[in-house]
Amino acid sequence: MTTLEILVARFRAHPERHDGLSWALVEQRLAAQPDALEALGRMEQTGGEPDVIGTDPESGRLIFCDCSKETPAGRRSLCYDDEALRKRTKNPPAGSAAGQAEAMGVQLMPEAIYRRLQELGEFDLKTSSWIETPAEQRALGGALFCERRYGRVFTFHNGADSYYSVRGWRGVLFV
Repeated sequence: MTTLEILVARFRAHPERHDGLSWALVEQRLAAQPDALEALGRMEQTGGEPDVIGTDPESGRLIFCDCSKETPAGRRSLCYDDEALRKRTKNPPAGSAAGQAEAMGVQLMPEAIYRRLQELGEFDLKTSSWIETPAEQRALGGALFCERRYGRVFTFHNGADSYYSVRGWRGVLFV
């Protein structure tokens, strides 16, 4: 199946994620931005299962994000960003979440969108996901991640150079 075929099938299988949006609008936006379709293909290839979860109230752009039940398997065991990766001299991971996101043409999911995703289902019950971290916290050496436990969503902090086999990242793409 092509990326577009996968996206339309997922769109139709999960109408609760995009109430009031039509596939015709989604397809029109994707046709106007071929780079977006390529980025969504990379999200799919790494296990993200991207889908539309609504529109951005400020810009009107469609919000595509990773909707896999757990943080994508192809994007785990990474520190937060390339700065943290360079500073990690002992046992460095294979890469960074922010570096992978940039290479894929997407961005790390902001906390507000992570919480919005969690309103549509239960995600990250066994894993956690690095999220976009405000510059103030990142400047102090930290980074944020989220997960769902005990029926609620938690936001935590860790050193940006840390990495765990169950922590990855979720991406978002505005189209």
